[in-house]
Amino acid sequence: MSASAPPVSPASADALHTLRHVFGYSAFRGPQQAIVETVAGGRDALVLMPTGGGKSLCYQVPALLREGCGIVVSPLIALMQDQVSALKLLGVRAAYLNSTLELQHAAVIERELLEGELDLLYVAPERLMTPRFQQLLSQSRIALFAIDEAHCVSQWGHDFRPEYIQLSVLHERFPEVPRVALTATADQATRNEIIERLSLHEAEIFLSSFDRPNIRYTVTEKDNPRKQLLRFIRGSHDGEAGIVYCLSRKKVEETAKWLREQGINALPYHAGLEASTRETHQNKFIRGDGIVMVATVAFGMGIDKPDVRFVAHLDLPKSLEAYYQETGRAGRDGLASNAWMAYGLQDMVLQREMIEQSQAPDEVKRVERRKLEALLGYCEAPSCRRQVLLRYFGEDSGPCGNCDMCLNPPQTWEAGEAVQKALSAIYRSGQRYGAAHIIDILRGNATTKITERGHEHLSTFGLGKDVSEPQWSSLLRQCVAMGLVGVNEYGGLILNETCRPVLRGEQGLQLRRVRESQAAAPTLRREIEFESDEARALWAALRQCRRRLAEENNVPAYIVFGDATLKQMLEKRPMSLEAMYELPGVGDRKLELYGTDFLEVLQQHAREHA
Repeated sequence: MSASAPPVSPASADALHTLRHVFGYSAFRGPQQAIVETVAGGRDALVLMPTGGGKSLCYQVPALLREGCGIVVSPLIALMQDQVSALKLLGVRAAYLNSTLELQHAAVIERELLEGELDLLYVAPERLMTPRFQQLLSQSRIALFAIDEAHCVSQWGHDFRPEYIQLSVLHERFPEVPRVALTATADQATRNEIIERLSLHEAEIFLSSFDRPNIRYTVTEKDNPRKQLLRFIRGSHDGEAGIVYCLSRKKVEETAKWLREQGINALPYHAGLEASTRETHQNKFIRGDGIVMVATVAFGMGIDKPDVRFVAHLDLPKSLEAYYQETGRAGRDGLASNAWMAYGLQDMVLQREMIEQSQAPDEVKRVERRKLEALLGYCEAPSCRRQVLLRYFGEDSGPCGNCDMCLNPPQTWEAGEAVQKALSAIYRSGQRYGAAHIIDILRGNATTKITERGHEHLSTFGLGKDVSEPQWSSLLRQCVAMGLVGVNEYGGLILNETCRPVLRGEQGLQLRRVRESQAAAPTLRREIEFESDEARALWAALRQCRRRLAEENNVPAYIVFGDATLKQMLEKRPMSLEAMYELPGVGDRKLELYGTDFLEVLQQHAREHA
């Protein structure tokens, strides 16, 4: 250690020792070490960290450093089971209590908790709040409480769970036990709500950047969206795992069936399926390689699968928080991934209708409208998408150089006169018709609907023949996104007060031009670039070894070693267990369990290609 280097505290040394020997990493990332030392020292913490940032280590390491068992409040069964499987392979005494366990098995785990034989116990909030479990806690030695997916306390959020509000009782009943609340999705209002509802007023707040630099964001105008999706998957992610989100159950079923017909290994997932079918599909997705899950938003929260290479949206999500949460399921291992979305004006109309026709109070509807407007602003932004997304979460950044807007900047045009024509057509036709009808008026299309209503006699009929239909559609979307045009409860376009300066010609407008070719949109640079057939063969051999070991141990493949660790094996080519131990993700237990198997693959490959 150099004279100027700060001394390592005993707490830091213990944390680093645990990190290296249990989890296989030589250093913490970002604020992880400060969070670990805060919680291990007995203080509360609120952690806002993007998916893939390493939130789990922020409570797993302190739980191993403190006396007693760490209680992890987790909303989803799948997440509990995956994390416990992964921890057990690392030699950590971990368990979960949920509805899938038989009474006898649950009783064994409860006894282990009472007798101090567990390091970590995962439990759902519903079970945690039962009098029986509260009594169990009061008789046990508790190291800490970790409240995962803490944004579930927010009544304004997309994942609200009423049970989470009751978790403030932990502070009241166990004031000496440190609590750490963690989430990847929280704007300022949600952060304040988490602090208030969980009584975290004294907690230290750790706010990491929301940026996911490994994710490339792309939004494209809908033009035969299924074929666009297929082109995207085949062009950038053939044979890789991904999630495709659709708004309705019917669309999920139809899209999954169509993708299978095109040779893509796709499965449907939605709340209308039998529970056993949902579980089977989810397990296939988590444990398999290259499966595409087509799902409603009922799927995904807490899915601990790091090698999801893309998330695609065939329908507009409800808000930027939902979009960030859903796209964040891609690339949790830090390797290059894609967030791709196709949307059109009808998506806007449908989301507006859902808000207006809901039974929610007016205050809730106002919040939902604002959230939708922010999402539309993101979709229609003529500049860096990452800047718009991060700004929403209160974070400033420069252009990312990695989204579709940065890689293929759009052309703009002075559209003031064209917007005037569109606004006039909306007004003169009675402010009751959808975009398709307005475009027919502007383009001079004498359809049956136009002639039945006499709209071929309007002064605006045919005034926009020189502008293409896709460009008119884009113009109307941008007008809605800017708030110049509204959408009524029946999907008709209406004029907002803010459009007056444009209608009078007092304000010019620079709008995006429609891209002439969707094929011009940038595709993903693959993370694993093979320099030779020899490297490709070794990669296949390493993956085959991983698949075999995963099947033998009945765990998902990524729990054996993630793609990031296999990538390091491919690049470093370790020829001894000592060299393999230096790779990230290779701790004591995994080296003991799997080191020899992977070493044999590497040595055999080296002999064959000497």
